[in-house]
Amino acid sequence: MKVAVTPRGTLRQNDPIGSKMIHGIGLIGGTFDRFHSGHMSLIETGLSRCERIQVWITSDEIAQSKDSQIKKWDERKSDLEIATSVFSPRISTHLLEDDFGPALESSQATAIICSKETMPNCLEINLQRELNGLEPLEIITATSILSSNGTAISSSQIREGLIDREGESWIPKKISTSDTRLTPQAESQLKQPFGMLIEGPEEDTSIAIEKALSHISKNPDFNGPLIAVGDVTVLGLQRAGRTADLAFIDGQTKRSQWASSDEIKQNLYDDIIECISPAGTLTQSLLDACKVSVSSWKKNGGTSLIIVSGEEDLAPLLLHPLAPIGAVVVYGQPGIGLVVRWCDEDSKSRCRGLLLDFEEI
Repeated sequence: MKVAVTPRGTLRQNDPIGSKMIHGIGLIGGTFDRFHSGHMSLIETGLSRCERIQVWITSDEIAQSKDSQIKKWDERKSDLEIATSVFSPRISTHLLEDDFGPALESSQATAIICSKETMPNCLEINLQRELNGLEPLEIITATSILSSNGTAISSSQIREGLIDREGESWIPKKISTSDTRLTPQAESQLKQPFGMLIEGPEEDTSIAIEKALSHISKNPDFNGPLIAVGDVTVLGLQRAGRTADLAFIDGQTKRSQWASSDEIKQNLYDDIIECISPAGTLTQSLLDACKVSVSSWKKNGGTSLIIVSGEEDLAPLLLHPLAPIGAVVVYGQPGIGLVVRWCDEDSKSRCRGLLLDFEEI
């Protein structure tokens, strides 16, 4: 998925080189995973002082040794080039295969652009240059772009599912502060399965469950948690030997009491969380339960069984915005089988759009 990041307005493609443009070539180095507004600020700051900038993008070997969820080099390069195309040809991209790249030896570059967080690396580069008899690079520091949670936008926060690439929360403010209810507009968009439909007979749910687990296990992007919504799905996963990391139940199926719910083994979970959310509503109680369970899994892999008094059907609309990228949500499709939906920026964006159509109670 390609996600656009808007230039912040400090530069335009045809801006003349001004009096501050004192450098021919400036250097920028980084991972540039999921190119975001903070990255754009770095680029624009460099272009405001340099005729051209060289962007050195960390290799896959280095980047994925830090976090396997970081995208491949080619995709990171493509995202950057698309986002900054308005500034072409003043930007060139290169492969960074060590901590410093050309910065230690370059005689052409006279500046290096960084964020406050990466300033120590630039100071080390200048120290090494002076030891090698080279002039230090001018360090140009870009202003940090803050996210809605008050911290600097970072790729790690985006991968964790906390913010989008502009630094905004995936959960709309009204959902965070008020109980809301489903509207006809939102309901019409929920009629079709939101994800990959895996068919299987209703009288033997193990067939669809096994297909779903096989599909999940083969996906290299699966980073957990496995989230199950619905008593039938939760019990089916238990019987298949793969208990969901987060499980949401309400004691019902097809809005009727389900006797087999008593077979769900609560002792398989680290925490039991109870909440209230009537049919067709999203409550602060359900939102808090989702937040606590996701946070527990992120912190230490803690598993949770969430027992909803009311209905749990709408929980995926909160779980996708809250879960880390690489999680998967599984829920039943009565009479057909199961729906499997990966948690990614697309699912988060779609759920946020649906949540905006809910109305405050």
